[in-house]
Amino acid sequence: MAIIRSVRGFTPKFGKDTFLAENAAIIGDVITGDGCSIWYGAVLRGDVNSIRIGNSVNIQDGSVLHTLYEKSVLEIGDDVSIGHNVTIHGAKICNGALVGMGSVVLDHAVIGEGAIIAAGSVVLSRTIVEPGCIYAGVPAKFVKKVDPEQSKEINQRIANNYHMYASWYKEEEAAGKTE
Repeated sequence: MAIIRSVRGFTPKFGKDTFLAENAAIIGDVITGDGCSIWYGAVLRGDVNSIRIGNSVNIQDGSVLHTLYEKSVLEIGDDVSIGHNVTIHGAKICNGALVGMGSVVLDHAVIGEGAIIAAGSVVLSRTIVEPGCIYAGVPAKFVKKVDPEQSKEINQRIANNYHMYASWYKEEEAAGKTE
């Protein structure tokens, strides 16, 4: 069972068909939509401000999501993939975006719809990543605009894959095969 903890009167709330890995930690003012997956070692700390997550979002292993007390909130739209070991701090990630492995997205940054943040990038505070663009580097800079349909298709496929992966774990649990 995942670590689910109330703090300051807030208890995490989860949409239907959401997968929580056994050692994921979800704390405080966190609300997810339906069909999400929060993977091993992920930490969602809604202790100092709110974290809102849309439908069909996958937050992969080792990622950390947090905010600034009374200064920033964290919003994630639908069909978003947050790669392994990503840190997001008080930012907005719009529908269909992908944040690549090991990236950092800082307070008040906005990642536009269908945008891709390349692995290992650092998106500085207040950076606006336009929809359908790829940003990469430290600090992250514009690389190129991508075909919105291609970006949507790639990002949607990844989100769907994580929904499928989560179903494998749920099947094992239902069959009583977890050990």
